[in-house]
Amino acid sequence: MCTAYLVDEATKQRIAAYGAKLRQVSASPFGKDDQIGMLNLIDASTRQAILSRADAGKVFDLAVDHFIGMPGWIAANDPAFQIWMTHTPRGEELADVMKVGFDHNKLVSYSGDAISMYTHCGTHVDSLNHFGYHGKVFNNFTSEDHLGSRHWTVNGADKHPPVIARGILLDVAGLHGLDMMPPSHGIGPEDLEGCLRHQKTELRCGDVVMVRTGRMRAWPDPAAYMTNPPGLTRAGAEFLAKGGAIIIGADNHCVEQSPSADPQNWQVVHTYLLAEAGIPMMEIVNLEELAEEKVYEYAFLGACIKLRGATGSPMRPIAMPLRD
Repeated sequence: MCTAYLVDEATKQRIAAYGAKLRQVSASPFGKDDQIGMLNLIDASTRQAILSRADAGKVFDLAVDHFIGMPGWIAANDPAFQIWMTHTPRGEELADVMKVGFDHNKLVSYSGDAISMYTHCGTHVDSLNHFGYHGKVFNNFTSEDHLGSRHWTVNGADKHPPVIARGILLDVAGLHGLDMMPPSHGIGPEDLEGCLRHQKTELRCGDVVMVRTGRMRAWPDPAAYMTNPPGLTRAGAEFLAKGGAIIIGADNHCVEQSPSADPQNWQVVHTYLLAEAGIPMMEIVNLEELAEEKVYEYAFLGACIKLRGATGSPMRPIAMPLRD
């Protein structure tokens, strides 16, 4: 396998990917009760180190907005994003649901709304209970012992700390001089190492890694965006995991190459990263502005909604360039 980084033996003991076995759930190197995997590498010193270099004069918003008709994962019959009004100014005048009378409702224009969506809609994080093997998820938690009627009791999005870390962009489309990688292109170690060398960027243990395929250029056309995206192969995911990545994300809807090249596993990268390597994933990340300005290293800040037990959660990540 290609390597564009050096990981010493002591560091390897803290990277779950080095103990991973094919199609087997890994035990966490952080103990039997761990529920956040590689996010354990974030601590006060790493946060302070990256924030001390961040230039808040420029902020890159890496999230997409949510709207009716947006591209989303509905192939497995999960609900598309919906929003509807629960209160409108004229409606309150007519219904007076607060029982305050017409004059109050005429003066106070009350609007309210509600949403419904799959937890993997828009820019979001995949937590470690999203995929596993044989009824188990990362750190050998089982569906028999840890899955209730409504949600998992372990490894959920609510366990994730706010993420403040060094982020790097690997612009694979840019490396190849393309606006967008071809459909179903598999991004392996050679592409990733080529990006690191071309960009003069280092992959370091504790990094949040974002892979640009250019697929965001197709947003928000559902058919163009969702169909046969280019993405990581298992080998590409292993390359990043063994380099110490704590989150791996991409600008497509699934991070990985689709359809899968593994005839026995339709989600080969999801199962590897989440169940074997203990690395949360991020999907549908808008990396276009970072790529346009060639910001390959930055301070990454993001926090998901604390949805108890959820397999995924919306996130509004931002990036700030670094001072020299």
